[in-house]
Amino acid sequence: MRRAVVTGASSGIGEATVRSLRSSGWEVVAVARREDRLRALAEETGADVFVADLTVDADVEALRDHLRATGGITTLVNNAGGAMGQDAVGEGSLDDWRWMYEINVLGTKRVITALLPLLRESVSAGHADGADILTVTSVAGFFPYQGGGGYNAAKFGEHALVEALRIDLSGEPIRVLEIAPGMVKTEEFSLNRFGGDQARADAVYQGVVDPLSADDVAATIRSMLEMPAHVSLDLVIIKPVAQSTVYKIARGELAVKQPDGR
Repeated sequence: MRRAVVTGASSGIGEATVRSLRSSGWEVVAVARREDRLRALAEETGADVFVADLTVDADVEALRDHLRATGGITTLVNNAGGAMGQDAVGEGSLDDWRWMYEINVLGTKRVITALLPLLRESVSAGHADGADILTVTSVAGFFPYQGGGGYNAAKFGEHALVEALRIDLSGEPIRVLEIAPGMVKTEEFSLNRFGGDQARADAVYQGVVDPLSADDVAATIRSMLEMPAHVSLDLVIIKPVAQSTVYKIARGELAVKQPDGR
């Protein structure tokens, strides 16, 4: 049995991951707050769905109970997260920082605490050779950049959580995997970050040839999960070719440099 829970599944990378895993024959439980988006995804893919706010203890406990009652899980994909604002550290909104820490770090911790027993149960019952916890972090968790303070702090924290978890689970047949995307063009990430300002959101990707799509990241997630059980891709950093690092992005057509360096 391969049954995955995917959080943040109502849009972007989470939604694409549900589609990708379902296309490969996985059973999938898609989790998010927006029931209408989940229902549409269920009709399209045949995935099971569960409405939950991962910042609410009772919702996560209800998710755990639902999963246990419907057959357990072998895989957890922690995708829910997000950014809010792009202000300097000294000027940023404390409420924005609090929200980013709550969803990116505490939300991930909350789900792991609730569902780790189910992963262990699946392995112990012989339903799988091993289990997986894959977390979608960000290059922002490795490389600080101007205006990224709150998101940098949250994603650095989430990355540290993943690294500590891998040590905690040493000796158990549970892979702890992390994928850290760079520039991914989705319908909502930058729009939400800039409070619905479409012009600012569009400017992020202006002139960038082929930023990553949610499907690119989802395909990589599926590949990581479908590696042989003894192979652990602890950390995969994925960026478009146009993005050398967080703050170095080529805008315009990519071209081979001439011998004189031009």
